[in-house]
Amino acid sequence: MRVYILALLAAIPASVAVYGQQFEVGSIRPSAPGAAEQARLGIHIDGAQVNCASLNLKDYIGMAANVKLYQISGPEWLGSERFDINAKLPDGATGAQVPAMLQALLEERFQMKTHRETKELPVYALIVGKGGAKLTESPADAVGGPGEPVARAASGSQKGVSIDLGNGSSFTVAGNRLDAKKITTASFADALARFVDRPVLDLTGLKGSYDFALDVSPEDFSAMIVRSAISAGVSLPPQAMRALDASGDTLFGAIEKLGLKLEPRKGPVEILVIDHMEKQPTEN
Repeated sequence: MRVYILALLAAIPASVAVYGQQFEVGSIRPSAPGAAEQARLGIHIDGAQVNCASLNLKDYIGMAANVKLYQISGPEWLGSERFDINAKLPDGATGAQVPAMLQALLEERFQMKTHRETKELPVYALIVGKGGAKLTESPADAVGGPGEPVARAASGSQKGVSIDLGNGSSFTVAGNRLDAKKITTASFADALARFVDRPVLDLTGLKGSYDFALDVSPEDFSAMIVRSAISAGVSLPPQAMRALDASGDTLFGAIEKLGLKLEPRKGPVEILVIDHMEKQPTEN
C-alpha cells in the first residue's frame, strides 16, 4: 500500500502560484514513524486551514514551484525526509495562493535557494492519433462548485488508490486499470509521466475534460507502480525492480485505443535546481 500511495501522490498537480504571500501561521514537524503507511496523505485545504501530511521535501518543492518531480534537481535526501505542515491562510487568501505561501515557508524555514534552467531531454509527446481522439467528454454537472473545499490527496486500501484533484476531477489506479474522471489531457500527461521512463508533454491541443479508462496487463501494471515509486523517492528491494524487466507495451496500446499516442522525442524541459537547502527546518 505504501508504494501505491507514495508513488501516485506526486502526480497531483499544483495550483498556479501567486507570489508575495505568506501563511499567517505555519508549523513544520517531522512525520511520525510509519505515517507514510497510512491510507490517506497529501495536502488538504478547507477554508483557512491547510494541512499537509507525511510528504517529503521533494513533494513540497514540486507543489510550491509548480513543477513535476522529474524537474527537480537536488540531493537524494529530498525524497526521504518527511514532514507534516499545518498552516493558516491570512484573511482574504485563497487556495490558489497556497503554492506561493508554501514556497515562502520553505525559503524561510529550510533556507531553500533555487534557480531554473532548461535542458534538452528525452520525452514522450502525447499527441492525437491519425484517426482522431476517441474520448468521452465529461458531463457538465461533474464540475464542482466554486465554494467547495479543495482536495489534492491520495486515499486507498488494499484494493487500490484514488487521487483527488479537486472539483470532481480524479483518477483511480487498481486491478490493472486506470479510471479517469473529468481529466484534462494536460493532467493525463502529468499522470502518465509517473508510469513511464521519461517526462510526458501534452501536445494534443485538446481543451476539454474527459472520462476514460485504461486496461493494462498485470506485468505492465506492476512496472508502472515500480516506476512511480522510483520517481517518488521510494526505496525498493531488488525483487521489486525485476518487474521492469517483465513489462511490455500494453499501456501504450491502451492509450492508442483512446485515439492518442505516446511518441518518443527530445524536447526542452525546465529544471528547478536546488542550490541550497537545510535537512531540518528552523524551530516553529
